[in-house]
Amino acid sequence: MHPRIDPELLERARRSLRRRDPALGAVIRRVGPCGLEASGDPYRMLVRSVVYQQLAGSAAGAILKRVQARFGGRIPRPERLLAATDEELRSDGLSRQKIAAIRGVASAFADKSLCNRRLRRMPDQDVVDAVTQVRGIGEWTAHMLLMFSLGRPDVLPVGDYGVRKGAQIVYELEDLPKPKELASLAECWRPYRSVGAWYLWAVVDQ
Repeated sequence: MHPRIDPELLERARRSLRRRDPALGAVIRRVGPCGLEASGDPYRMLVRSVVYQQLAGSAAGAILKRVQARFGGRIPRPERLLAATDEELRSDGLSRQKIAAIRGVASAFADKSLCNRRLRRMPDQDVVDAVTQVRGIGEWTAHMLLMFSLGRPDVLPVGDYGVRKGAQIVYELEDLPKPKELASLAECWRPYRSVGAWYLWAVVDQ
């Protein structure tokens, strides 16, 4: 079984990060408890992530609501999503590129090349390798899946703008850190890099 985010793990992570990284420790004391939690099955998380890619949250949320309304108020099972026509999905606000991507996700789950149960058992890197085989799913989406659906505690989304911006603020860097620099800064956070990343997001939100 892989470690999974829960309240006890989050408290251990806070104590560890405060001790190992004084700069992040100051953030943790200021922000308070970590609000990171895992919810939602991997399939629906991937479909939702595709809808939200490269869109403002409010616009993506409105599109997702229209798609869900077409299917009784929720993201449909893969077979039902594949049965919808491109015209129907375009009328809900999805671009051709996003339609192709969510069809790719639905096809992968329909033919069992991906399945929720197997993803939950896979090591982190195997999850990334598996889901990025699907058209339209990149490393960032895979990292969000690991953190927010599978609840993995040691994920560092090095390509995420918010995490990079938070690191720039916390460590008083002149520029946004490149992925390798961010990975080096966060090396001392292991095995709780997901929690450290959440606190960097919190810095930007504040």
